[in-house]
Amino acid sequence: MKREKRRGHFTVLRLVFMMGVASFSVVAQNNRQDPGPNIAFTVSMPKPHTHMLEVEVRISHGPAEQAPNEQVLVMPVWTPGSYLIREFERHLQNFAATDASGRPLKWEKVNKNSWRIETNGSRDWRASYQVYANELSVRTNEVNSDHAFWNNAALLVYPVGLLNAASVLHILAPQPWKVATGLPPVPGEKNTFRAENFDILYDSPVEVSNFKTLSFEVKGVPHRIVIDGEGNYDPEKMRADVKKIVETEVELMGGEIPYHDYTFILHLREKTGGGLEHLNSTALGYPRFGFGPERPEQSDSVNSAGPGAPPPKTYRGFLSLVAHEFFHLWNVKRIRPDALGPFDYTKENYTKLLWVAEGITDYYARVVLRRANLISEKDFLKENAKGFQTFQDTPGRFVMNAEESSFDTWIKYYRQDENSDNSQISYYDKGAILGLLLDLEIRKQSHGAKSLDDVMRYLYAEFYKKNLNYTPEDFQKACELAAGSSLEQFFARYVRGLEELDYDSALAVAGLRLDKTTAADGSKATEKAFLGADLTQEGERLLVKKVFAGAPAYEQGLNTGDQIVALNNMRASKEFLEARLAEKRTGDLITLTIFRSDDLSTLLIKLGGRVDSVYRILPLDNSVDEQKRIYQSWLAVPPAK
Repeated sequence: MKREKRRGHFTVLRLVFMMGVASFSVVAQNNRQDPGPNIAFTVSMPKPHTHMLEVEVRISHGPAEQAPNEQVLVMPVWTPGSYLIREFERHLQNFAATDASGRPLKWEKVNKNSWRIETNGSRDWRASYQVYANELSVRTNEVNSDHAFWNNAALLVYPVGLLNAASVLHILAPQPWKVATGLPPVPGEKNTFRAENFDILYDSPVEVSNFKTLSFEVKGVPHRIVIDGEGNYDPEKMRADVKKIVETEVELMGGEIPYHDYTFILHLREKTGGGLEHLNSTALGYPRFGFGPERPEQSDSVNSAGPGAPPPKTYRGFLSLVAHEFFHLWNVKRIRPDALGPFDYTKENYTKLLWVAEGITDYYARVVLRRANLISEKDFLKENAKGFQTFQDTPGRFVMNAEESSFDTWIKYYRQDENSDNSQISYYDKGAILGLLLDLEIRKQSHGAKSLDDVMRYLYAEFYKKNLNYTPEDFQKACELAAGSSLEQFFARYVRGLEELDYDSALAVAGLRLDKTTAADGSKATEKAFLGADLTQEGERLLVKKVFAGAPAYEQGLNTGDQIVALNNMRASKEFLEARLAEKRTGDLITLTIFRSDDLSTLLIKLGGRVDSVYRILPLDNSVDEQKRIYQSWLAVPPAK
């Protein structure tokens, strides 16, 4: 009964589809390099408020082709750039298959994300299905009465054996909605786009809405910012500053623009964030009222919202997001780590190089904002000092190295728990720091003649231009070529190893040092009593969120999930406990009365000590000429051409 009902459900869609499918097929065939079937998708949203996207895929074979008796269709389980198996197929429903006359074809689901259709040698057949789309993120799908956004990897199936085949995507958009995507349009066909292969199709997200558009050109190449949602942004300032970022990154990478056009898809909502890179587009999410200026208190390492709270979003944060995602069009999308393209969409694609792909991209986001004169030298140094301190406050740095963090992202990074800080690091965080240290090491070894910029340009020329992926060994070799000497000790100790990072030796190359002697209020930092637990107040309950490895709380029995009832037999709240701890000294004893599940007990804890400092990067007292030259070439804004 479901299959019969499904035939009726797609009657209108099929009629619309068939009116234009002949032209779609001709376009698909004309854009194919190899002979093979024509593949055409139609995506519609007849009832957006139901959060359903309706898909029909038509596969047709030419007269010279041997049409197979069966075909397997597969939905990807992940999307490149977001390294987690996300099981997109769980949202698919009402699958059906018919021949060109609308007669049902027999099919069966053969595993979680694959459907086998008995085509009986049909030269023209189609499959249809619905996908529930009610999650707005840069990697998922959403359709509602306001807009539609999707990633093709999370929506469209591919025929087994045909990942290299060209395809056409036709979108039936409600009036007055428009369509934005990085895919090139098919001339003369409304809302119809072509893809040379499925990697390109899956690399091109789609926004359908009554969006606003900000346009600009760089070196004659069109760029647009497609904005869905309202916010407190200044459109002209956004246009000008994003253009500066594009211009700066293009020059950094040698001046060549490797695309015909570029689209920034920006969603503004009350609570959203993140970005996902693509070949000639990116999807961005940002809080709708997150475009205000940074206030002085937001630049301190102590967050006024309390420990563990995210910092308030500012316009600088938006620019950093843009700089990061746009730099990916080189680093990842074209300069490809070993396993990242062509992709296997059915399983994990392991690499040890995400610290380069993501972490060094994060480093360059800061570098670019400085070179574009969108942040000051002081701001650049302050942001990097914060990064150093965040990393040094992570016990997992003694457990996991940068390559392990990259490799294990599929099982760990996107599945954080209360022990994550103790057992792992972020390849973003350590990768960004390694990028800075490596940049300065190359400048040191080459006496300022070369930098990490030269490494990125070398990889672009020697790997992307020659259609090669690079390995960890290739990356190290590229760095050594720029440095003019071996960097084995650097990679062995800091990339593949767990040794503590030598910030001062690196910073000294540019006449800088790391200062850890000043407290957040500007006074001299002193040692204070330290418990080593992250606490949260939930109504009347004071709960332990995290306990940090090596800290007194960890070593002496406090657990995540414990409810602290009293401190030294006095009823405890978060504010009360923090105030009393501030009065204690290193080595003092305290008693914590706790509920663990439903059992009441008391812990005796001897407090440790920790210097209450804020990391700062400051100039050395006496810098020599080479240090000054390196600093200038690293951080000074290049003169206008």
